[in-house]
Amino acid sequence: MFKIAIVEDNQTAMAKLQGYLERYAQENNENFDIAAFGDALAFLDSYRRIYDMVFMDIELPFINGMEAAQRLREIDQQVVLIFVTNMAQFAVKGYEVDALDYLVKPVHYGDFELKLRRAVSRLKEAQEAILVQRQSGMVRLRIQEISYIEVRGHTLIFHTETGEINGSGTLHDLENKLKNKGFLRCNKCYLVNQRHIAAVQGYTLVMTQGEELQISRPRKKTFMSELAETMGNENVL
Repeated sequence: MFKIAIVEDNQTAMAKLQGYLERYAQENNENFDIAAFGDALAFLDSYRRIYDMVFMDIELPFINGMEAAQRLREIDQQVVLIFVTNMAQFAVKGYEVDALDYLVKPVHYGDFELKLRRAVSRLKEAQEAILVQRQSGMVRLRIQEISYIEVRGHTLIFHTETGEINGSGTLHDLENKLKNKGFLRCNKCYLVNQRHIAAVQGYTLVMTQGEELQISRPRKKTFMSELAETMGNENVL
């Protein structure tokens, strides 16, 4: 189940979004728990980090949707945010608050379905996890949290956003398990999560947290080809 909030002061527009969500859920065998708010202050005053997705109108009373989104990001950096607006020129500023997308009123179901499908896909992807075998037992690690995996001797080191976790196994087995999950082999020691790649500089791979990893010469051509397929060339220098 995904918990979704709609922040919209126009009752007709709110009812339409709710109807679209219910239609999508029925047609795609999903389960949505929907909460509706007539203004951003009511939404933020009672906010708890329980929502997976928020549809935020930009033109709202008291404080507008962009300001509300900025306050929301101070509380919750993970929730998926989609703007709803009459004026697309404001919505394009959504990158400032890490908005996934925007919908232009009047919202048509075809556009809504396309963007909701993308949001649901991101949420499901974020929930995917693997079990890491440790000496003390098993630990569940979300795939999205892993920056890269390193092998040292017989130890696998999972580098995450919050620190390192040591596990056992082989990098080859992990590579097979994480195939089609966005992980690429840059050399015999590293398996990297393409979501955490900031740039490629020659044979050096720069990660989002600043680490620099080497790309081996024999793997460079294959690595660059796979990287281009998964994330495009915009970060390749």
